[in-house]
Amino acid sequence: MKKLPDYKIRTDFPRPVKLIENTWIPLADGTQLAARIWLPADAEQNPVPTILEYLPYRKNDGTAIRDRVIHEYFAGHGYASVRVDIRGSGDSDGLLLDEYLLQEQQDAVEVIAWLASQPWCSGNVGMMGISWGGFNSLQVAAHRPPALKAIITVCSTDDRYTDDCHYMGGCVLGSDMLNWASIMFSYNALPPDPANVGERWREMWFDRMENTPPFIEAWLSHQQRDDFWKQGSVDEDYSAINCPVYAVGGWVDPYTNAVPRLLERLSVPRKGLIGPWAHAYPYAALPHPAIGFLQESLRWWDHWLKDVNTGIMDEPMLRVWMPDAVSPQPCEMEWQGHWAAEANWPPAQNKSQVMFLNDGRLSNSPESPGMLALIGAQTNGETAGVWCPYGNKFGMPLDQRADDALSLAFTSAPLKTAMEILGFPEVKLKLSVDQPNALLAVRLCDVAPDGASRLVSWGLLNLTHREGHVEPKPLEPGRIYQVSVPLNVAAHHLGAGHRWRVSVSPTYWTHAWPSPVPVTLTVYTGDESSLILPMRPSNELDASLAPFDLPEGAPMLDFESLRPEDANRTFAYDVVKRQHQMTDWMDDGRNRLSNGIIYDSVITNAFSIVEGQPTSAKVECRRQIEISRADWVTRVETLSVMTSDKDHFHLTNVLDAYEGQVRVFTKSWTRKIRREWV
Repeated sequence: MKKLPDYKIRTDFPRPVKLIENTWIPLADGTQLAARIWLPADAEQNPVPTILEYLPYRKNDGTAIRDRVIHEYFAGHGYASVRVDIRGSGDSDGLLLDEYLLQEQQDAVEVIAWLASQPWCSGNVGMMGISWGGFNSLQVAAHRPPALKAIITVCSTDDRYTDDCHYMGGCVLGSDMLNWASIMFSYNALPPDPANVGERWREMWFDRMENTPPFIEAWLSHQQRDDFWKQGSVDEDYSAINCPVYAVGGWVDPYTNAVPRLLERLSVPRKGLIGPWAHAYPYAALPHPAIGFLQESLRWWDHWLKDVNTGIMDEPMLRVWMPDAVSPQPCEMEWQGHWAAEANWPPAQNKSQVMFLNDGRLSNSPESPGMLALIGAQTNGETAGVWCPYGNKFGMPLDQRADDALSLAFTSAPLKTAMEILGFPEVKLKLSVDQPNALLAVRLCDVAPDGASRLVSWGLLNLTHREGHVEPKPLEPGRIYQVSVPLNVAAHHLGAGHRWRVSVSPTYWTHAWPSPVPVTLTVYTGDESSLILPMRPSNELDASLAPFDLPEGAPMLDFESLRPEDANRTFAYDVVKRQHQMTDWMDDGRNRLSNGIIYDSVITNAFSIVEGQPTSAKVECRRQIEISRADWVTRVETLSVMTSDKDHFHLTNVLDAYEGQVRVFTKSWTRKIRREWV
């Protein structure tokens, strides 16, 4: 339960607001979904468009503090703003059996039809959300519900396999697959609120705990891009979306690759916005500058839901923050830089610059062919930062010099004049490995005159997926291959005197789950190994951009802090065992909300590996969440563990639930899943 950075609090809205704390939306199969609704006080006399946010994160407690900021603000400006708990979450009926299921999308289509039919609704509906809510906004738009007129999708993706927390480049995301699955494992075990569901709360609670599976089991059972991942990936048919789309991301957020893809491949009216931000709405996101995102959203909604010409569609299709290099820190409060814009995407005037990987150098022309070899260090990746930062005390990539030293590194001469990039960098490599199963991690860094190495972009490739993610093909040890590694979309201003660096390695723990045995990687330098940079020439649009409004919103839900939130990341090394351990600890605090609920959450993730022993990799995630009110006290404690040997992954999930101090439920799940060329 994250509290928010400073923003201007608004209470002087054009229309008085009334709140419906809880109402039930009936579905055709008899399921009822719980909703909280903010309305202009006179909406039944003067109907208004509706904005839907549809999430599993519990409207009564999990997102309650920030929900008021957004939804009361929209209601005060003439919208019905609705926050719905999806099936099996919060106070809603049913079970939540996995992410982004077809059932979830079909439920949303029914919800939109119900909203459009209400006496306070004009019949026009918009849908918005961040992360899960951004995903399902796109997914539901592809079902074309008639009343859905526009969406805003924030920090989401069009491809569930390549750009979510499960896999990257065909590699298992060791840093986040179990981490995220364990968060949902604990969330799915939380009870509904007796104040809303009545005496059946306990029956609903036990039904959830007994019958909701650990999501990790399904995710790890689908190691290629099969129908499991294609369902809910709108890139399977962009033409299915027929309403306008505003796609928003941040350079620190891992979901930003979708923004330029959506702009390029959708055929509907569309806009894109990428700031410096981590995984948060841009009115409250770090690094700064934050923006008046709710005002920007209103301009979008007014245009598409009220037919008011706000001018938003006369502006450039894509607007991005162009960052300058600063010294890397674990938490970065602000990025220096400037706003840049492109009238269309992809821009016609952009061009590429090719630099060649020579003997430790990045050069504008190839040199005599050579070769460099490296045995992958299992600890390479310790400076990578968190895969999905939220702007807390840690999470940003650190100085990359330690990982550069464990990689094959290629560094350019200092630039005589500054340059900017915007788009997808790409690294092409001529290489060989000594194992039939291997991965590749590639990083692009900005090396400052003082030697500090700042991560600009990176990518992973499971080399058995070199021809695609559907049918892996084993490697022939010693055979030379030509491969291409796309890096994450990036914008960067490389100043004069700075240098580019490309670093290549066959390991990247914790992000990439290690190959089954140590790998020796050989890169062949010269004209067949290169870096392709998406150059951005100067653009006169940049100077003409109007500034964004400063952040504002409605007040947060009132709460009393009983313990402040805190977070830390620590490293330990056992010299005798040669074991490295990294531990992330996140205390979301203990808060008493104005609705009487006390919410208390603590998370610990431990990652360990022994140098030279890739099958020693282990991730252990512990969660403890208490939800209580007066003499109603519930707590869930979960443990999730993931390890592997050469042939299988091994999963353990344990759930314990308490009423007061009495354990009332316990269950464990164990699973062995065959490794399929990962």
